[in-house]
Amino acid sequence: MNYIAASIAVFGSAIAAAYGNGKVISKTLESMTRQPELAGQLRSTMFIGAGMIEAVPILGIVVALLLVLQ
Repeated sequence: MNYIAASIAVFGSAIAAAYGNGKVISKTLESMTRQPELAGQLRSTMFIGAGMIEAVPILGIVVALLLVLQ
């Protein structure tokens, strides 16, 4: 049962991160087309946001490992 819970935790966090990254990148590109003079600032903010979103699957893997190793 712990393996099923672990796989759900990893799957959910991976799906959430993929959706979040897609939204961040699409909105950043949309903002760059509206205001090209802010492209550099928007790009750096996008990288920070994408890096923070990537913490979600890492936490999901930690939760999965805790569930499996119990």
